[in-house]
Amino acid sequence: MKKTLLYLTLFFNLHFFAQEVSLYQQFGGHIDFTMIGNTMNIEENGLFANCAINTSSSATLNLNPDDTIIAAYLYWAGSGTGEFDVKLNDIDITAQRTFSDSLTDALPFFSAFYDVTEQIISEGNTSYTLSEFDLNDVIATYCPNGTNFGGWAILVVYENDTLPLNQINIYDGLEHVPTALTIALNNIDVIDNNDAKIGFIAWEGDAALRVNESLFVNGNLIGNPPLNPTDNAFNGTNSFTGESTLYNMDIDAYNIQDNIAIGDTEATIQLTSGQDFVMINTVITKLNSQLPDATISIDNFEIAACNELETLINLTVYNNNSTNFLPANTSITLYANQQLIGTTYTTADIPINGSESFEMQLLIPESELQSFTLTAVVNELNPVLEIRSDNNTYELEIDYPLPPTVQQPENLLECNIGFETGLFDFGQIYDELIDNSDSDTEFSFYPSEEDFLNDTAEINPAFEYQSIANPQTIYVKATNTLTSCFSNTTFLIAVYNCPPTIPDGFSPNGDGINEEFNIVGLYDIFVNFKLEIYNRWGALVYEGNQQTLKWNGRLKNNKELVPVGIYYYVLHLNDEGYKPIQDRVYVSR
Repeated sequence: MKKTLLYLTLFFNLHFFAQEVSLYQQFGGHIDFTMIGNTMNIEENGLFANCAINTSSSATLNLNPDDTIIAAYLYWAGSGTGEFDVKLNDIDITAQRTFSDSLTDALPFFSAFYDVTEQIISEGNTSYTLSEFDLNDVIATYCPNGTNFGGWAILVVYENDTLPLNQINIYDGLEHVPTALTIALNNIDVIDNNDAKIGFIAWEGDAALRVNESLFVNGNLIGNPPLNPTDNAFNGTNSFTGESTLYNMDIDAYNIQDNIAIGDTEATIQLTSGQDFVMINTVITKLNSQLPDATISIDNFEIAACNELETLINLTVYNNNSTNFLPANTSITLYANQQLIGTTYTTADIPINGSESFEMQLLIPESELQSFTLTAVVNELNPVLEIRSDNNTYELEIDYPLPPTVQQPENLLECNIGFETGLFDFGQIYDELIDNSDSDTEFSFYPSEEDFLNDTAEINPAFEYQSIANPQTIYVKATNTLTSCFSNTTFLIAVYNCPPTIPDGFSPNGDGINEEFNIVGLYDIFVNFKLEIYNRWGALVYEGNQQTLKWNGRLKNNKELVPVGIYYYVLHLNDEGYKPIQDRVYVSR
């Protein structure tokens, strides 16, 4: 008798690294499933069995002509750590997902998965051969214990309009039955238990071992005699074809309509085995269920320039893998990180495998820039009951373009040229900005915030600029020419009253040259000035201010020219920054 002594001896010292059987995929509609496959064993393994194994085997798919294949999944398994590169009808297959389990550290087992939907749709009803599945190098370690095996199975989900509306759930992993194994199947909804069915892909079961080997669904013992007796559930059979020579593997299905109740959202499977080492790879349920299944996708998000917070988003709500329509007014909510930024609702009932698309305008909160997670959630507000509630979210990482970095220019101070204005050269500031920025950045200068916002009255830094206020804020816009993303900064320009330039003399002789005592930088600058001019004897010969004419060398009566000579002046600028200026001026002819 194989396995008995070793299994019982090592049971309490096992090192398990199994993967829990859990929900992998769901389908809804007028659908059903079938399975094909074959063993690589030439006979049932055992203590005195031939320690040899095939490297290929075949099975035939035979669907009805009006059945349409929806999905097809290939599972293969065996002794050892893994053979993950095989061929199916001479097409190379490399495992997309893998699983592992063990009897002991020295006796590991594996299974592998590949989505063969496209190939099965293409080839249809035909014979399928899995080849280049060679375990000959590893099984010698397993033969003495009777755990040498290899096999494969293809699970096919198909659609036919004559079928009732069903929900098919596929659960997979790799778990063995030490004494008892309990698997909870969730995400189901039963409205009618007619023709409810459960299927298994299991490995390493033996027909000769039937010690307390039972299968329970929701606490009810089930079987399918004579192919699958209630005390020998895993015995090398295929319930779909009636084969009983699938040595050390099982492709089984059971009717469970009397073992599951209307309204159930979960089913519990329990397997027991007093001696046989059985590994469950895949569990499939088919239940009559009429519920929608809302999912959502973000089809397009227009990443606006970094300074533009308004943008457009395109969304689609789907009702795939469902068994009923998704009602109108199902909610759609949008978040930037955790902040709600938009809400809308579906406008019509979405049929099975139907969809509805939307375009929405969003205002992105400035607090969430530059990078954030955009999340779309369907059926969040006042949710309708659906097949699954864990597939209602779609996330998209958004990276807005970063604005250019710009250094802070220094403020500029120039002389007042009159009426609190001055001439300013922005050339040096422009050159420094260019030198300290990326090559894709260009700079613009504006005289006011309004002009900056409206992109008007741009200042050309190649020419002197005359200020229009004192002080005045100049706005600088730094624009990335590749993304149109911009940032801005400001600097101040201001004027002060520079000391006036006073000539040493003048010559009022009627030749039109240097006819007046012209003090440059006085008029329209020191607007409250007072000028007094005295002769050598201290007599006042001229008194003037901004309202009077410049001194033309004549006496106060403006008739007689003063004699040639030195005259003395006192210039009261009436500016807190300056004291009165006293000096002399020479009048010549």
